[in-house]
Amino acid sequence: MIPVSTPSEGSAGKTGLWRVFKPVMDKDKCTKCFMCWLVCPEEVIKEGKDGFPEIEYTYCKGCGLCSDICPVKAISLVKEEG
Repeated sequence: MIPVSTPSEGSAGKTGLWRVFKPVMDKDKCTKCFMCWLVCPEEVIKEGKDGFPEIEYTYCKGCGLCSDICPVKAISLVKEEG
């Protein structure tokens, strides 16, 4: 049997100043399907208190997988400032 590892939140470490883009959620478009949560390799998308997906930017690498998978385009990548 091949061992399988399960990544944990921020398994690649905290994100430094090198991130170019960050995902931003538009709750008006979001249908709470949580496909973004399913594909996030850093497991930084959690259910917020309001039931919508919430992104923990401390560990987010800005890969854009969440934005790509969103069926209603509720997540857009925005240029990181400073």
